[in-house]
Amino acid sequence: MRGTSGGRTGIGRGAAELRDYRAAFRAAQLAMAVVDQDGVVVAANDALASLLGTDPASLHEQAAADLVDLASDGRTWHAYREVLRGRRSRFRCTRRLKHPDGRSLWAEVTVAPVPESRRVLLSIADISDRRELQARLRHLQMHDPVTRLPNRTLFFERLATALESAAQDDVRPPSPAHETPGPHGAYEPYRHGGSGRIGLLYLDLDGFKAVNDTLGHRVGDRLLAAVAARLTECADSDGYTRSGGHLVARLGGDEFAIMVEDPTGTEHLADLAQSVLCSLQQPFDLGGQRLSVSASIGVVERAARGTTATGLMQAADTTLYWAKADGKARWTLFDPERNAHRMTRQALSSTLRPAVERGEFALEYQPLVGMEDGSVRGVEALVRWNHPQFGTLAPNRFVGIAEEDGSIVELGRWVLRTACRQARQWQKDHPGDRPIFVSVNVAVRQVWDSDLVADVAGILAETGLAPHLLQLELTESAVMGSAGRPLQALQALSDMGVRIAIDDFGTGYSNLAYLSRLPVSVLKLDGSFVRGFQDEAHANPADELIVEALVQLAHRLGLTVTAECVETAGQATRLRRIGCDTGQGWLYSRAVAPDRIGQMIGASSLSV
Repeated sequence: MRGTSGGRTGIGRGAAELRDYRAAFRAAQLAMAVVDQDGVVVAANDALASLLGTDPASLHEQAAADLVDLASDGRTWHAYREVLRGRRSRFRCTRRLKHPDGRSLWAEVTVAPVPESRRVLLSIADISDRRELQARLRHLQMHDPVTRLPNRTLFFERLATALESAAQDDVRPPSPAHETPGPHGAYEPYRHGGSGRIGLLYLDLDGFKAVNDTLGHRVGDRLLAAVAARLTECADSDGYTRSGGHLVARLGGDEFAIMVEDPTGTEHLADLAQSVLCSLQQPFDLGGQRLSVSASIGVVERAARGTTATGLMQAADTTLYWAKADGKARWTLFDPERNAHRMTRQALSSTLRPAVERGEFALEYQPLVGMEDGSVRGVEALVRWNHPQFGTLAPNRFVGIAEEDGSIVELGRWVLRTACRQARQWQKDHPGDRPIFVSVNVAVRQVWDSDLVADVAGILAETGLAPHLLQLELTESAVMGSAGRPLQALQALSDMGVRIAIDDFGTGYSNLAYLSRLPVSVLKLDGSFVRGFQDEAHANPADELIVEALVQLAHRLGLTVTAECVETAGQATRLRRIGCDTGQGWLYSRAVAPDRIGQMIGASSLSV
């Protein structure tokens, strides 16, 4: 009796607990449903019914997956089925649900097995407030506080998405609109089926720092905000973008970017760039403060396939630099050939110093010929770079780079030593002939960044070459403006017996008064004068008058004159007639290897 009584008591207690569980289930604030192994709702509480805008009874025997959109993607549907079959402990996902009253809500859906049962518990938490807070925080994180435009982080995120989407346009058929991140971090439709191209305008304001420095950062910020408004207006204008496929962003400081998805071509972007320039050139009225600014813009348009966000921005940055270098207040379109030249220049710059140590340079020599007898009086040493990637490079490809980065000092010292050693060797090989001098080009930076006088003295002593057999050539602009240390160095070299020549004379400002005060012994007339010395029928009388006057002036000052770029016998004849001392050019010989010069020494004449 006691056992029977106790059993009845346990059964009663179990039934009461079950009623309590069911009551708690119905009254719970968390939306829940019990789902059988087939995915059908067995029971739903009031919170779930309220969340879905219905009553609990209407949810009975409905497919749970349909209620919360679990079948919309294969990965979620598979995970859900695995939990129903008891092969997975639980899974959680986030879904955007539509309430019957039209509003949307974000829900966190959790599916987990019910202990000691073949059923599962589906619970749904409304996380709309949390998502809204996250969206607001993301908006603040991804937007510039001054201009309210997307910032650099969001710009690159959108750019990467646009590149990926555009690159797929030419490998898949047009598809219905689907959700992609919008310009403010939200979601908006983006339609495929475009040209698969991307466009970018990268700009900064010319002289913006002066505004901040003179008027203060508050005015500077107001100007940036006003500029942002005009950029947005230009990008939003009809004819510049397709279906709103663009993004205006502030990348930092006074730098802005306009990304254009699916542009119609370079003319499309050129029109937009011109519109931006015209808009920004209109004065800004900032609370009584009237300001005028301009901008420099780099424009890039290319196929998205094979393009990365980093690569596109590098091209845009390079093009912006070109726009500034070309004079500012303009837009410049990306030029692959110009960029290839820049990349080659960078490659040369990075390998120039080691190339001297690796022995990649060599000298060729071009004869300097007496106009009267056609004999070789001297040679000009011309450096060549035997580059392992780009082949043999002439001086105009790398000397400017060497002057910029300072490697011209080391390279110039090598050229000077090699040329002097070679000149001395010719002298030894031809003891019965008149020794020829060697002429070496010297950059002004060699005078400033090294002790050129000591270098020359040391090399002459080392090689045994007499000072009067060395000629140093400097450009007219360098010599004419010499003062202080350069002038002292030139004077010391001249006192040593070294000949000083002004190269390309006639191309600079030609301050003739300097000729009487500088330690110069040779003028080398620029080839532009000699080219005018064609045959008698096509001669330029003015060129001949100028050259004749320069030759007479030089001779009265005790200087000799060398004519460059002598290519025809007619030119040589006329130069000889007006008294030019030596000539240099293809009429006599191109720059050749040292052994070929050895064959010319002692020859009766090189004239043709």
